Amino acid sequence: MNQAGVRVVVAMSGGVDSSVAAALLKSQGYDVVGLMLRLWGEPDRPGSTYNRCCSPDAIAQARRVAEILDIPFYVLDAQGPFKERVVDYFVDSYVAGLTPNPCLECNRHIRWDYLLKRALSMDAEYLATGHYARIRQLPRSGDGSIDQPASPSGQLPNTHYQLLKAVDDHKDQSYVLSVMGQAQLAHALFPVGEYTKPEIRQKARDFGLPVADRAESQDLCFLADNDYRRFLRQHAGPAIQPGPVVRSDGTVIGQHAGLPFYTIGQRKGLGVTGPEPLYVLGTRPEANTLVVGTAGELGGDRLVAGRVSWIAGEAPAGPLRAEVKIRYKAAPAWATVTPLPGQQAQVVFDHPLRDITPGQAAVFYDGEVCLGGGIILRGNHDA
Repeated sequence: MNQAGVRVVVAMSGGVDSSVAAALLKSQGYDVVGLMLRLWGEPDRPGSTYNRCCSPDAIAQARRVAEILDIPFYVLDAQGPFKERVVDYFVDSYVAGLTPNPCLECNRHIRWDYLLKRALSMDAEYLATGHYARIRQLPRSGDGSIDQPASPSGQLPNTHYQLLKAVDDHKDQSYVLSVMGQAQLAHALFPVGEYTKPEIRQKARDFGLPVADRAESQDLCFLADNDYRRFLRQHAGPAIQPGPVVRSDGTVIGQHAGLPFYTIGQRKGLGVTGPEPLYVLGTRPEANTLVVGTAGELGGDRLVAGRVSWIAGEAPAGPLRAEVKIRYKAAPAWATVTPLPGQQAQVVFDHPLRDITPGQAAVFYDGEVCLGGGIILRGNHDA
């Protein structure tokens, strides 16, 4: 299909996925504009910051790809919004005893709000990224025909979009895109979602792009190293306080160094002992308490999620059966999901899971269709 004259802004990172996304769209006739965000990162030397997603080398690579593809390329300073909506959220969540996924907040506030608005202000119909996911546009009710995508003025009436898993299940990123809704999907393109990662690397070679073998990006892109505990001590030290370590029945058996330094299922470094090995079962942030127990106590069969967003635009009328992922790399598990008032949902699993972690996302699936998801507020051991 000839897309001549249809403008699309591609969020470029200098990596292979976004570069091939731009190349694919250019080959399809789109009017492609490359846009790279400069995001906040820790200072790596006086007067500069370091963010792996937009390092000087990454910017140079993205600019080189744009030159090869003969498309305009711009760098947009988004350090302020990224620091406020992603980094500060990351720190505040850990201080509150949660284990956040910053990629969710980046997609919620930076890519599919801040960047999308900028793309539409440039007269673009779409924002494209290198995410591994797919979008399905359902037929209009009535004649069964497929509508053209919505224009920047608004979504066409009776047009419905679904977020689908990628063809490459090992690379699927629908989990971190579960924050999107109909308004965002109407203006989104995921060109690499139809391919496997090896196929994308080969396409980069076929297009003559110098990024075919570039390494994968890192999730915690704003750290100067991979030590998030060091980062938290530096940015939230006074708010991190020691507190009691208790068994499930409330018996105090020791003291922890600060809730941000522990994760569900952790065994080493607890500083407490017992007749059997002990694991982190959960936290009670309001009491600054760490709950530990045996392997037999680890896990649970239910959770409550908040900030739940349904990609269809509204919650189901009642409980539904779905497969639920509780971490980005977790295997989906069958559960009954019940919508609750206040953008919440209860999830009851068919079988207990070991690592239900408050702060992570619970994302709901109907086969290849991502239904939405929310942030885990509490599991069995988080009262």
